[in-house]
Amino acid sequence: MTGRRPRAAPIAESLAKLIGQQIADGVYRPGDKLPSLRELSQLHRYAKNTVVVAFEMLVAQGLVEPRRGSGFFVLDGGYTRKAADEEPGQLSRAMDIVWLMREQLKTQPDAVQAGDGFPPVEWLADMRMDRYHQKVVRTGLGALFRYGSRFGYAPLRESLVRKLGDVGVNVAPSQLVLTHGANEAMDLVIRYFVPPGGTVLVDNPGYYPLFGKLKLAGVRMLGVPRLADGPDVAALEALLQREKPRLFFTQSLAHNPTGSDISLAKAYKVLQLAERHNLTIVENDALADFKPTSAVRLSALDQLERTIYIGSFSKSFSAALRVGFIGCNAALASDLADLKALVHVSSSEYCERMVDVMLRDGHYERHLARLRQRLEAATGNALQVLDSLGAQVFARPSRSMYLWAAFPGVDDTLTLAAELMPEKVIMAPGRVFSVDPTAVSPWSRCNVGAIGSPRFHATLEAALARRWRGDEVAMMLR
Repeated sequence: MTGRRPRAAPIAESLAKLIGQQIADGVYRPGDKLPSLRELSQLHRYAKNTVVVAFEMLVAQGLVEPRRGSGFFVLDGGYTRKAADEEPGQLSRAMDIVWLMREQLKTQPDAVQAGDGFPPVEWLADMRMDRYHQKVVRTGLGALFRYGSRFGYAPLRESLVRKLGDVGVNVAPSQLVLTHGANEAMDLVIRYFVPPGGTVLVDNPGYYPLFGKLKLAGVRMLGVPRLADGPDVAALEALLQREKPRLFFTQSLAHNPTGSDISLAKAYKVLQLAERHNLTIVENDALADFKPTSAVRLSALDQLERTIYIGSFSKSFSAALRVGFIGCNAALASDLADLKALVHVSSSEYCERMVDVMLRDGHYERHLARLRQRLEAATGNALQVLDSLGAQVFARPSRSMYLWAAFPGVDDTLTLAAELMPEKVIMAPGRVFSVDPTAVSPWSRCNVGAIGSPRFHATLEAALARRWRGDEVAMMLR
């Protein structure tokens, strides 16, 4: 035995290092049972005594513990886990588009996601997907083993005809293309219309994932300043005359990040300019379910003559479903469906069937009513919180997922966001939403479902007080 142990040790050390790294990376979490001696020896083709030595090393390091008759289990606190997608020095680099997208995709139960892009999970819990799975399977199990139509699941497109009719957009099923969420819809429109080096107009501030897509495509972006009642029409007209762009990406309602809604008068002016300058408007209405059906939409006024309508169910059902759609004229819809087939083959028919079942369920209308009530209450509460902190609020809608706020004494919200991150209050600094990401911004996007947290108020109040005291000391030293 004494002659075999030294030969096994280097192999055992390698195995212990491998398992230790897997624990550090979260492959095995505290309380998880490790594979048995037999499983590991068969998997790696090691002798059992080699695996025993590796486990002894892990026990000595305080990573695992043996439980008689049960095996070896991971201990809590053996490693301080660092997520694999977080690079060192994150705070030292600019909080850019990719940074904010990473923050949006993280799950941090103990963090206040003050700049989050999604409603609180509990708002969506009454549309849990597990309640609908059996109905989805009964809609046609055999078809779920094949690619679907290039346009997407036909019954869902028929449901969308009725849904869009409720908001005043009259379409036929042939005018609808289903996509992997609103982001794929925008990607298809960019691929179809804009060559590398082409010019498009966007809201400024605006939807930051769109900016990333346009940069990736080599497209030149020009920002149209966003006002509290919609795009700055004078600036839009000047850009149209000088640059002659083909597309303008905008959000009429529940604008991300400002929360503002377009006025009827402004909507007519924008459409008149589009007609005069041969401009196509891409209207992203991802938060349609949170707004009244009577709200002003460019696509409803224009009936898809010069507009392309993009919608999604990520905010009102589940982001995990990744179901969105494009509404446009029939000829363009056919071309976009072909492009979708070329790039992605098809969208997910299972997810599309799920959304269709949820839309047809009698619970859907009640869900929307509760969703809007919750949002209205949260918006009112969030406005009170911001007012108590002395913040300037860009627009004050009665119901919006986002509010755009500037806090007293804060000239650059990038520094404020960095200051609050160690306290696990995650802000969305204004420069991320700017066409020019280097531009200093005093604004932050605030999620109304998150900033009502007492912890947000206390943490931000303390941070603002520290800044005020610092300014006071600086004045005294002068």
